[in-house]
Amino acid sequence: MKSIPVSDALIRICDIALSTAALLVALPVFLPLAIALRLTGEGEIFFLNRRVGKGGKEIGLIKFATMLKNSPNVGTGDITLRNDPRLMPLGPFLRKTKLNELPQILNILNGDMSLIGPRPLTPKNFDFYSPAVKATLAKLKPGLSGVGSIVFRDEESILAKSGKPYLECYKEDISPYKGKLEIWYGKNRSFALYLKLIFLTAWVVVSPSSTAYRKMLPGLPERD
Repeated sequence: MKSIPVSDALIRICDIALSTAALLVALPVFLPLAIALRLTGEGEIFFLNRRVGKGGKEIGLIKFATMLKNSPNVGTGDITLRNDPRLMPLGPFLRKTKLNELPQILNILNGDMSLIGPRPLTPKNFDFYSPAVKATLAKLKPGLSGVGSIVFRDEESILAKSGKPYLECYKEDISPYKGKLEIWYGKNRSFALYLKLIFLTAWVVVSPSSTAYRKMLPGLPERD
């Protein structure tokens, strides 16, 4: 039987322990949100989104519903904008606070995801990346947060301000640098980096404009 690297084992233990604790803490939030979502918008509580996981395997990403059911086939498709007209009444609040991501705790407990890793992409967005980036992503378990999520904390604002068509902006201005970040993460992945990125994830929620990651993550690729 192939042995599991110590860092991978520690990360999985922490994933289970922290996700279980988070689920218990979040239960009082889950119920009011579920009721509010049932009574607003289209009445849907959860949204299961097809994403590319480790090894190219498709996984079902669990989120609180924030957008219209047919949103992937309308407007900007897989890319969500600030003040996107496809958002339901609670959508802007849930997305800004990242509460819509809470159900992914279940993906982590199931082993489809980790707390830290590249954000799992839709098949369409996955194809925006170069073969080298795709190869790196295929080796990594996707995460609830990660270096790409931290650096691009306000991705929707970047899309809104670019002046380019949204898909063009994502393909030309966002995905190339995100790809470099994920390759860097793949090369430097360790238990210590895992802990740093958990801290930085919490930090940017409290201070969204912070660039503390630049000091805490030496050697991070520069943007072109």
